[in-house]
Amino acid sequence: MTGTEGALVSLAGVSWSFDGSPSPVLQGVDLTVAPGEVVVVLGPSGCGKTTLLRIIAGLLRPECGTVRVAGRAPLPGQDSAIVFQGYRLLPWKTVAQNIGFALHALPAPQREERVARYLDLVGLAKFAGAYPAALSGGMRQRVALARALACQPRLLLMDEPFAALDAQSRELMQIETMRLIAGAEGPAPGIVFVTHSVDEALMLADRIVLMSPRPGRIDQILPVGFPRPRWQADPRHAPEFAQLRQHLWDRLRAMVLSDPQSDFYGRG
Repeated sequence: MTGTEGALVSLAGVSWSFDGSPSPVLQGVDLTVAPGEVVVVLGPSGCGKTTLLRIIAGLLRPECGTVRVAGRAPLPGQDSAIVFQGYRLLPWKTVAQNIGFALHALPAPQREERVARYLDLVGLAKFAGAYPAALSGGMRQRVALARALACQPRLLLMDEPFAALDAQSRELMQIETMRLIAGAEGPAPGIVFVTHSVDEALMLADRIVLMSPRPGRIDQILPVGFPRPRWQADPRHAPEFAQLRQHLWDRLRAMVLSDPQSDFYGRG
């Protein structure tokens, strides 16, 4: 999607800096996200991926430019839900209570029904009364995802949600996420997903936004046209997957090696 008409998310000329920093974190970012679209933001460490996500969520205000979510300035929790890398579960609440935490506006019977539905969706119905400490990392992330989806947001923001998992769990959670979103009630949310992983980006995205090193700018936007559902038709066997992967890795490598702020600057 290139125009702003009908966009779920629209950013125009967005820039942001830390207080007192001479170098912007983000500079001149223009981006749109369509309803139901999965946009993955990929880039080297420190390029402003998480900052961009927080601006879209309304947790940070841009110094320059405009941000619109569903046609208005974003407010935390208004139209979006966030899944963080660190789960952010409340340890003193059960799994069911964590999922229902953001549903306080619903009448109790409706809230309980929705919690039960999403517990079943993520395969954790038998752990409804368990506390987060009793769960594995993958199970905790499924609870965090269920909590976000139970709010039925128009926009789902995901900040490296699987980075702390082992390789096998990470791959399974990518598949689980696609399946859960497809099976959730109501229209599929638009998704902005931040990652460092090229393979993860290719597996999940409709479009990949490749960010340059600080100051973070959009280097390229690449469409990813592999058919869905991707948990059934695995795109990793397609020649196009290997070609896109090589292109993205070559570009990332070149950016890191040419960035004076990188630990790998100048290495051949």
